[in-house]
Amino acid sequence: MSFLDRIRECNTHDLGNFRPFVVAGQRVGWVRHAFAERLSRFRDTFDVMREAVRLSDRLSDFKSRSEALDAVVRALEAEKVITGRRDEYYPIGTSFAAAPLARIERAAIPPFGLRAHGVHMNGFVRKADGIHMWIGRRAKDKHTYPGMLDNTVAGGQPMGISLVDNLVKECKEEAAIPEALARRAVPIGAITYCMEAEEGLKPDVQFCYDLELPPDFTPRNIDGEIAEFMLWPMDKVAAIVRDTTEFKFNCNLVIIDFLVRHGLIAPEHPDYLEIVRGLRA
Repeated sequence: MSFLDRIRECNTHDLGNFRPFVVAGQRVGWVRHAFAERLSRFRDTFDVMREAVRLSDRLSDFKSRSEALDAVVRALEAEKVITGRRDEYYPIGTSFAAAPLARIERAAIPPFGLRAHGVHMNGFVRKADGIHMWIGRRAKDKHTYPGMLDNTVAGGQPMGISLVDNLVKECKEEAAIPEALARRAVPIGAITYCMEAEEGLKPDVQFCYDLELPPDFTPRNIDGEIAEFMLWPMDKVAAIVRDTTEFKFNCNLVIIDFLVRHGLIAPEHPDYLEIVRGLRA
């Protein structure tokens, strides 16, 4: 196994299994053909064709589009087609910076193949024997990826909050990191991937941050989503990423990026250039 295996796992998809989802004349997502047929009964909301699923042009503004989509999502939740409601709304748009065309419940993002954004933070400590990283283990009752290893702090990016304020919020909830310390986190870039999953397509973006933590600080979970934290040397973290699938899939990419930036995957590594390219597919 290799770091490239982790990257390929996050970029395995076949768009032939999907058709475009179009809002206001612009492709914003991808829906599986079977899911498209489910949507065909909502004739006031969607125009379902062989080549695409279009949100009806009769829905001409943010409010009407959002309300119509919410009604559909709730109907599909009642049928257990969409599960895992978070009561968090994500924007639907053509890019992170573009004005949103509508909003939708977070659980519906993969079925519609919409691009989600998130914040992931590497919390690390420098010791005499090198860098160590705080690793979380997701709670066993968590709706998604229960019991898997995770980054120090990570969370989706809902509407109505800035990236840095969202990171501060997640730091508090997931790891009891005080705001003053959380705001020292350094934004270091973003990773992108497109993964076909059971629930749909994930063409996602993760904004990445590094935070050097004091040696005497121990993360403590508050919101019940993390079962435990472990402080591991980077060679152990790297080996688990490289040789296993114990981490939640996209957390692997965040750690691989950290390894590259800190010279722990060196330019002499035979897969170096392919690794670097693969983190921003």
